[in-house]
Amino acid sequence: MGRIDYVDDPGAPDANSVVPSVVAIVRDDVGRVLLIHKTDNNLWALPGGGHEIGESIVDTVVREVKEETGYDVEVESITGTYTNPRHVMAYEDGEVRQQFSIAFRARLVGGEAQTSSESSEVVWVRPQEIGALDMHPSMRMRIEHALEKRSTPYLG
Repeated sequence: MGRIDYVDDPGAPDANSVVPSVVAIVRDDVGRVLLIHKTDNNLWALPGGGHEIGESIVDTVVREVKEETGYDVEVESITGTYTNPRHVMAYEDGEVRQQFSIAFRARLVGGEAQTSSESSEVVWVRPQEIGALDMHPSMRMRIEHALEKRSTPYLG
């Protein structure tokens, strides 16, 4: 199902849902960042997705990374919260979701790359190459905050 992201757009549709979601910043032993090419908006992104009933938020990170990339991770820390009410995602089915995302740093512990219905590519990218990728600005911001190694998580 396709989606359109709106940020600070006065023509954006009104939100009709909020779904807590996560993204994971996973780096390999040479410092590359794990990224996926998303099938819903055709952009590069961190792996992640919606929190489900019956799981902890850490379980959500582990599950989403595994589902979208094939890799197993262990969550290390929170790098930021992203709750801009002026950022909404409109889906083909009529849902218009207000952004509510928590970004986590996670450590690779196993698995191997595999795509899914949500990811057409799974790659490791050097930080200096990320700027050349077609990526939503909100995703780029999450990566920048995580790579800054801030002493406290970004709160926004």
